[in-house]
Amino acid sequence: MLETVELGLDKLSKADYKPIYDGLVERLVVLQQEARAKGVGLVVLFEGWNGAGKGSRISDLLYNLDARATSVYVTPDIDTQEALMFADMHEGVTGYYPLMQQFWKALGPRGDMTFYDRGWYTAALQHMLYIESGEAPDEMTAAKLEKGRASVAADEHVASIESFERQLVDDGYVVVKFFLHVSQQAQRKRLAKLHGDPATSWRVSKAKLKSAENYKRAYKLYDRLLSGSDFSFAPWTLISGEDKRRANLDIAATLVSAFEVALARGDDPDAAAAAERARANSAGILREGDPRARSAADRQAILEAAGREADASSRLAPRTSRFEIAEDVPRLAEVDHSLVLDEGDYRRRLKYEQKRLAMLEQEMYLARVPLMVMYEGWDAAGKGGAIKRVAQALDARAYTIFTSPAPTKPELAHPHLWRYWTRLPKAGHVGIYDRSWYGRVLVERVEGFASATEWSRAYDEINEFERELQKWGAILIKFWVDVCPDEQLSRFEAREADPAKQWKITEEDWRNREKYPQYKAAVEDMFRLTSTPYAPWRILESDDKRYARVKSLQIINDALTERLREN
Repeated sequence: MLETVELGLDKLSKADYKPIYDGLVERLVVLQQEARAKGVGLVVLFEGWNGAGKGSRISDLLYNLDARATSVYVTPDIDTQEALMFADMHEGVTGYYPLMQQFWKALGPRGDMTFYDRGWYTAALQHMLYIESGEAPDEMTAAKLEKGRASVAADEHVASIESFERQLVDDGYVVVKFFLHVSQQAQRKRLAKLHGDPATSWRVSKAKLKSAENYKRAYKLYDRLLSGSDFSFAPWTLISGEDKRRANLDIAATLVSAFEVALARGDDPDAAAAAERARANSAGILREGDPRARSAADRQAILEAAGREADASSRLAPRTSRFEIAEDVPRLAEVDHSLVLDEGDYRRRLKYEQKRLAMLEQEMYLARVPLMVMYEGWDAAGKGGAIKRVAQALDARAYTIFTSPAPTKPELAHPHLWRYWTRLPKAGHVGIYDRSWYGRVLVERVEGFASATEWSRAYDEINEFERELQKWGAILIKFWVDVCPDEQLSRFEAREADPAKQWKITEEDWRNREKYPQYKAAVEDMFRLTSTPYAPWRILESDDKRYARVKSLQIINDALTERLREN
């Protein structure tokens, strides 16, 4: 691809440049405000050679744009001490956080422009060249990616990048990727000038200065990477960085075009219809009053209607997954509701498993293994009690409990998974999730808060997210806490009768119960499409809460023991 870039052209004069650039910038400023009003997010990535002028091109743009709707993220160089620590200790854990997390965290809301000065491609290259080769992340080691293990790693990183960029585009962002190209002679001249100037010498280390000697090897690597990631939904725009004026014109024109195309698409009618359904449902609930006041006949009619709606909803779900699905996928019809644990066995086994977890936690911390334990399930199934018994065994400094309340305004302005990419435990710590990212295919699907398009594509997005966690080295345990409808009703009524527990029961709980057929269909689809070998679903039979609590601890301990034995 790089051979298509015209290098060595005559410099553009200021007289020829300024009127064209001013016109493009004026148009860009107007489009930025239109995009902000319509919630169109623009992600602008600058990659390229050392000394090609990436930072300067971003600065020239920002001078003219609305600062309230722009942000810049500069990808730091790899932390060599951290990289060495993780490389030396345990294979599989690649850092305190997953490689892509920093870019998710830096992502601005829809309507904003997020600039990345270098980005996920630079981070992936540094990761491959340093962690997997043990050498400094400069262009001298680029040839190592031409063969062997590093070649496999390159394919894995490109897969992660493709998922990231596609999810952004699917969620309403426009991804514009620039690569600034310069000749070997131009790069050498610029780096030498920067290195020789006391005011800028800090920007060019001796290793970076010397890297220009390996231009030809790095050229092959860059060309291969660009070709492999020139996605139809996020193509590369190659820019000659040898003349800053020509580069500024090309960049501004590309951004204007990207904005115009995105704004011409209009609103997503599917998403708008889902939002309208959600508003209508809410209004209907208020008119009907407290669900507990309904007659038995009304309840039966609602359940029958919910069953018909559940059947229709299920037909919208993907029939197959492009991910490998585990052989033993759970089914609600096969849950054994008779499992119980008597008080004496419960006390003894609870104490044993909690003590075991406390010891394993110390080993997990030293091995820097991240543990993520997620609890989904029916209302009043006992999720909170199971979480409490796990947390009770852990050092309070070593775990965080993440809940999933209704999303905030900033969360709604980002992709669905953004709120979870920003809520990860660091390596060696525990993240406990009281409900999770599966809300998109459960409550948001059933209640109409997500369109059929949104929740249908969420299965693959979730599988991609969990694959990234697995590649990072996390242990991910997904529990479905199950209870039969009769036992759930008994617990609802007991909560209402107990003043100390009345806060636990709400009108929403009763409404959810009336939609049991719809939720059941959604749960079955969730099991079928997201129970992967690296993140299978596990059932906690919770008609007897004591049984579920002990089983939860035992599964966590067994998973930790297996991982630590591997290390």
